[in-house]
Amino acid sequence: MTLVKFSGNKNGSVDNWVNDFFNPIFNDSFLSDRFISRVPAVNVAETSDAYHIELAAPGLEKGDFKINVDGDVLTISAEKKVENTDENKKYSKREYSYASFTRSFTLPDSIDHNSIDANYKDGVLKVAIGKKEEAKVASRLIEVK
Repeated sequence: MTLVKFSGNKNGSVDNWVNDFFNPIFNDSFLSDRFISRVPAVNVAETSDAYHIELAAPGLEKGDFKINVDGDVLTISAEKKVENTDENKKYSKREYSYASFTRSFTLPDSIDHNSIDANYKDGVLKVAIGKKEEAKVASRLIEVK
């Protein structure tokens, strides 16, 4: 079975005129790049002594990030503004770039609020959240009797 795109009315009615007018506007890269929310992909892992969050956010700098812990919620946000201006040019179109996101994570009771570290390198933000000493899993071998 082959899927074929339905194009609607084929007799040249007003529908075709409206589609011809609006399709370029809504397919413009201006709209697709600037009005679509982009939330970075994230990996969350747990080890015996910590939780690890890795957030893919290329193109940002360390200073663009804000990491906040409020009670049991860790919030990671970033904001980047880029303005390209040249006073010697007469612009017919000038674009400003703005990107932002916010991700929040509910933390378990077992975390140590004083043991949270963040590192940003090669487009990946890594956040390590240490566990309280009593929450760390001790590894031991159990003898079978």
